[in-house]
Parts: sequence; C-alpha cells; structure tokens
Amino acid sequence: MVFHLRAATGQDLPFARTLTREAMNGYYRQYGLWWSNDGFDTAWAGRENWLICRDDSVLGFISLSRDSRALYIRELHMLEACRGQGAGSWVLEQMALKAQALGLLRLTVFKTNPARQLYQRTGFNIVGEEDCFWRMERVCRSS
Repeated sequence: MVFHLRAATGQDLPFARTLTREAMNGYYRQYGLWWSNDGFDTAWAGRENWLICRDDSVLGFISLSRDSRALYIRELHMLEACRGQGAGSWVLEQMALKAQALGLLRLTVFKTNPARQLYQRTGFNIVGEEDCFWRMERVCRSS
C-alpha cells in the first residue's frame, strides 16, 4: 500500500477536530480532563498539519511543532477503520526522516493508550512521565 501526506488546510480542521475528539474522548474521561474545541483550534493554527492519505482517501492526520532540539508529534490519529494497515508505522518513519536535522522526534501519549506499543516498536523510548502521560522520544540522526 502506498501512503502519502497532504498538507492540511483550514477546510480540514473540522475533520481533524472531530477525529481527535473521538479518539481521545475515552482518555479525557478516564483522567478527568476536559475537551475544548477552541483549544484544539488555537493549537491547530500554530502547528504544521498533514493529512495521512492512501490514493484519494484520507486515513487520518498528524500535527507537528518543533524547537531547536526536536520535532514534536502533537497529534497522530487514524480513522478507526484504517488502523492496523501500516499507515501509522509509515508516518512515524516519515517523521523520523523529517526530524533528522534536529536529532530527536518526541511525543506524549496517555499511559493507557495502546498506541504506546506502536511507538516502542518504531524506536521510541519512554524518557519521562507526567501524571497520566508517558513522554517518549526517538533519536533521529542522519547517517
């Protein structure tokens, strides 16, 4: 299967917001956190956002930020029907390539989220914790 990324536009915001809310709702309830559409929209405006696609189908999206040391995956969500098809692993490899100039790829994941196993399989290590989250990173150096 051939996947590709397409730069997200403002027209993609409702899709990304709904996908994120649906994917994260159980974790938010579990940990007593509150979802904010306005908070999501504000974060979206300040990030690099991509749709994960196969042919003309949108499978999910990824949202990124960066500083001088690392590329940060802020959101990575797949439509439920599209999980387990390799797109998540593929996009993590693409982000590792993108992070080579900075050296680190970082993310935060809820402690009870099974996606942590995918992250560990693709080279991420747990480097810290905050309340209900694991902080994870992958070293990405160009050879």
